[in-house]
Amino acid sequence: SILADGTSNQQYTSLTWRTYRYIQLKVTTKDEPLVIDDIYGTFTGYPFVLKTSFESGNDTDKKMLEIGWRTARLCAWETYMDCPYYEQLQYIGDARIQALVTLYNTNDDRLVRNALTLMDNSRIAEGITLSRYPTDLHQEIPTFSLWWIGMLHDYWMYRPDANFIKDKLPGERQVLSFFQRYQGADGSLKNVPYWIFSDWVDNRKGWDYGVAPIGKDGYSSVLDLQLMWTYQVAAEMETAIGFKDIAKLYLLKAAQLKQTIQKKYWDKTKQLYADTEEKNLFSQHANSLAILSGMVTGTESKALAQHLLTDTFMAQASIYYKYYLHQALIKAGLGNNYKKWLGKWQENIDLGMTTWAEMSDVSGTRSDCHAWGSSPNIEFFRTILGVDSDAPGFAKIKIEPHLGDITHISGYMPHPNGMVSTGYKNEAGKWAIDISLPVNTTGRFLWKGKVFPLKAGMNNFNL
Repeated sequence: SILADGTSNQQYTSLTWRTYRYIQLKVTTKDEPLVIDDIYGTFTGYPFVLKTSFESGNDTDKKMLEIGWRTARLCAWETYMDCPYYEQLQYIGDARIQALVTLYNTNDDRLVRNALTLMDNSRIAEGITLSRYPTDLHQEIPTFSLWWIGMLHDYWMYRPDANFIKDKLPGERQVLSFFQRYQGADGSLKNVPYWIFSDWVDNRKGWDYGVAPIGKDGYSSVLDLQLMWTYQVAAEMETAIGFKDIAKLYLLKAAQLKQTIQKKYWDKTKQLYADTEEKNLFSQHANSLAILSGMVTGTESKALAQHLLTDTFMAQASIYYKYYLHQALIKAGLGNNYKKWLGKWQENIDLGMTTWAEMSDVSGTRSDCHAWGSSPNIEFFRTILGVDSDAPGFAKIKIEPHLGDITHISGYMPHPNGMVSTGYKNEAGKWAIDISLPVNTTGRFLWKGKVFPLKAGMNNFNL
């Protein structure tokens, strides 16, 4: 409460900031009236400048991108933040998605590099990072340390800054060394300490405060699959800019895990990977990671992806983990249906939200503003328009659109060498396609099973 002393031109500013949607002002006067000359808010946040355009003629698309960008802006200050109201802390699980939103929508990667460096500096004596940093309230989430390695790989693929990543590889090795201490003879993880958070899953048997089910013998497919995936992406970086012998070790460990996971968790009857050896619990999480880590490929991955969409007995991914679910579905060849998977975001809009809620239970969510839900601000460009990195440093560009029933769409996004623009227009069954790549950059265009080379500058196709 604020007590006015009756003089003119009094001012009040809070000592720190906090996000809000509405302000309720209650005034109690005594013998004299109180005059409020003005009341206003000041926006506080990192000065990102949006460098993208997405023109589909669809108002919902526009709304989703606006809400996602607003959420991303409000969750970025000196560092990324999980939310601008409660903790205001940089969590790795959130930051990986936030960093990709940054890389796809701006040409300013300073906050990404800052996040990667701070997390590297947060590593404890055992080798893993803290779950969130900077903060003096220590919390360890080992699975987030694995996502930090994934975040390193993202930056390596989208920015030509290999020396920066090379400097972080000792930290990556320490993280994986930590996990190796808890791998058994068959490679499977057991008794990993601290909070093994995967996702906020509502009312599903076996899920305990964000931790995926663990079997009677202490094993978890979600944990084993995430470690396998991390060995793979770490091996890619080590092969290119680190030590090839370390890469070989990682690939051997990944291959061992692949055999173990298939033996322990594959359910032949349901044609799914179970969460535990007992094979009585299943999740979108385990099966998404199975596709992303290459446990299944080709027609097998597409069949598994169909199960992800139809088998409702599986524990469902939250708005956060849908990033990984959608990546798996796209990798399996279902990307043309991407816009059909955005029901949770539409629910936010229908409830009048202006930022993305933290939880899938939108009406009961604690935080109304969590940028880990802003993944459409990545996928509208990477999946729908089809723009992705095809080599470390974004040195080559892959254009593989997933248009679904869209007949007219265009957009552009930043690239280290300039801008990438795409335009697709269908008239009378014929597609007019315009793709422009920045200077000194080549790529390839994938369209209905065919591959076309792309040169710097304008590329036109009539297909």
